[in-house]
Amino acid sequence: MNKPVVLFAAHNNHLKQSIHGMLRFQTLEIVETDGYRDTLVLYEQIKPQLLILESPWLDGSETLSLAKHIRKGDRRFPIILVTAHGTKSLVLSALRAGLKDYFEFPFPTGEFTESVKRCLTNRSSSAFESANEKSTDSQKLIGSSAAITNLMFFLHKVATVDSNVLITGETGTGKEITAQIIHGRSSRAHKPFIAINCAALPDSLLESELFGYEKGAFTGAQTGFLGKLKMADGGTVFFDEIGDMSGYAQAKILRMLESKEVYPLGGKRSIPLDIRIIAATNRNLETMIRQKEFREDLYFRLNVARIRLPPLRDRKDDIPELLNYYLSFFNKLFGKNLVGFEIEALSALLDYHWPGNVRELKNAMESIFIDSPLERIAFDDLPETIRANVTSEQFSENNEREKLLEALCLANWNKSKAAEQLQCSRMTLYRKMEKYNIRASEAAFISNPLSAHNM
Repeated sequence: MNKPVVLFAAHNNHLKQSIHGMLRFQTLEIVETDGYRDTLVLYEQIKPQLLILESPWLDGSETLSLAKHIRKGDRRFPIILVTAHGTKSLVLSALRAGLKDYFEFPFPTGEFTESVKRCLTNRSSSAFESANEKSTDSQKLIGSSAAITNLMFFLHKVATVDSNVLITGETGTGKEITAQIIHGRSSRAHKPFIAINCAALPDSLLESELFGYEKGAFTGAQTGFLGKLKMADGGTVFFDEIGDMSGYAQAKILRMLESKEVYPLGGKRSIPLDIRIIAATNRNLETMIRQKEFREDLYFRLNVARIRLPPLRDRKDDIPELLNYYLSFFNKLFGKNLVGFEIEALSALLDYHWPGNVRELKNAMESIFIDSPLERIAFDDLPETIRANVTSEQFSENNEREKLLEALCLANWNKSKAAEQLQCSRMTLYRKMEKYNIRASEAAFISNPLSAHNM
């Protein structure tokens, strides 16, 4: 198996030696350069999986220009910025440029190597996704967080077997997209993918719609109909909102799962089926079983490969990537050329709790394009629900600020440990520190107000 290639562009010899030492036990190949042009040439030639880039100057203008140039061609390409001359403006510029991580030398070996491994893992997942999925909105799970990276690897494993799958998650988390990805990576990919909305299927039409019927089976049946299950023969059937099925429908589906055959209405013999079943629901089936609302035997039939999709509020680090994706998507769809977000708008989008998850984010972005600004999306361009949230959230900002300060003090101003305690990324921590204007001196004052006062 080929080693991942890391392009390392640095000027500071001490920093070079230190990073080489940190990475010496990692399974990767390091290609080193120290020139602006050489970095671009090597990037094009060797196609690395990661760029570690030193900023030797205080403002980092040339370094960030190089990073932006590379990410313009590949917005998901991971870049780690390292510097021996860190400043507040450089951190903010790195955040806005979309760099994956930032380290001010000297820095702990463990934190740096973990960041490198995380970037390489995410890059491998993204490359696998690009090679195996169609570039359509309906076939992608957007994000590079640990939750999405782990999910994509598990989906690959699920796709290679033919077991039944149960997908659970809140509304808008991407259950049908997940089912399509599994189908698209499976050996059944060249066969049909049939989605059935269980919540919109009345008992009176269940058998005719799913199992089919023969000509003359009932009044008006002037021709025969295969039924949706047989139409998917060789492929995948996706039962969406399986938790909304009636008891009658559940019994019929269970019988089909056990026998792998159906009896069309008016038919004289059974018809065999070769289908894979993927079911999804936003309801708690375990609770429904206890309340006698869902059949336990059907649950065990479906719950072979279990996939739980996280809500967007639990993977907020993916929001910038989702916003950029839908910005590009709707630019192309509506023939616009919006270039990004004002700081206030981006902050509001990042802080919003997104009860409707990715679907709500997509709809919010589409609504912005209906009466879009000329260039950048401002706070006033956002949907009213998001703007109203900022007003109501202002009352709780002091609490969040206090939590940040408390975590930083407990971690002795170690940002990585504080981010871990707050369950967010270091880059998110940097953003919130800037939002609340938190400085090390303030954390020191809160940790020991008497000594700080007497300084």
